[in-house]
Amino acid sequence: MQHYRSLDQVHLQGVWLTIGSFDGLHLGHQEIIRNLTAEAHQQSASAVVLTFYPHPAEVLRSRDFPFYLTTPDEKAELLVQAGVDVVITHPFDRQVAATSAQEFMTRLHQHLGMRHLKIGHDFALGRDRAGNAQTLSEIGESLGYSVEQIPPFSLDGQIVSSSRIRFLLGAGQVEEAARFLGRNFSINGTVVLGDQRGRSIGFPTANLELWEMRAIPAAGVYACRVGINGIRYDAVTNIGVRPTFEANPVPPRVETHLLDFQDNLYGASIKLEFIARLRGEQRFNSVNELIAQIHRDVAAARQILA
Repeated sequence: MQHYRSLDQVHLQGVWLTIGSFDGLHLGHQEIIRNLTAEAHQQSASAVVLTFYPHPAEVLRSRDFPFYLTTPDEKAELLVQAGVDVVITHPFDRQVAATSAQEFMTRLHQHLGMRHLKIGHDFALGRDRAGNAQTLSEIGESLGYSVEQIPPFSLDGQIVSSSRIRFLLGAGQVEEAARFLGRNFSINGTVVLGDQRGRSIGFPTANLELWEMRAIPAAGVYACRVGINGIRYDAVTNIGVRPTFEANPVPPRVETHLLDFQDNLYGASIKLEFIARLRGEQRFNSVNELIAQIHRDVAAARQILA
């Protein structure tokens, strides 16, 4: 994988380029990437994606809540799997935001020598978002690249967007989010030591340490699949604050119980894939009530995952 962390590290010529945040690499993004890679490779040119981290919305709108659908590395991996030759994750800050479209595109051309630029339907860059399709085309005439604007991608009459997927996850609608993503929503995490309460009631769980800026589904119980070293296991995952046990407010936890699995997972990196929501989070009057409900959750998950 050719993944660069700054434009300054790259010196290419004759590339076909697209620019965008591409958070989640949903169906709309995939349409742009398919278009880019197919046509670039027909011309024996490199297909290059320039993306940003942090997300411009985090820098300019001070979004400090869990926000990202993918980490920068996950995004780069998905882009390469889609056929992209080079991914550049360029640092975004207020200095970049204040750069004029002319200055930014001139710098891009110096490093990439692009011949063609593909952009989304609502794309704009540069100070005051002045670099819209028309402006970028005018700049391209002087720098020697052409511009093509890709129309929006819709699913059942709705434009596919990262913000729409974040909304669906916030509502626990992981199956609907999967339709817009073109794959099941997943998160990567490291298994850390918990209080082992699940083990004490017969349902040991892997407690996940996650990137704090990673968006997660709403509190509740989910049928999931867990990937460990290339092997997939069925699982039931709880997201929430465990109201049956916790009297005081605690941060939301992600705990997953792997079905028919006994090995020690502490320190392991796992991928958690959300298939369906079983129910919302609820408080039980006794541990026995909770155990009975977990048995029902496991049975429901087995049926769904079968």
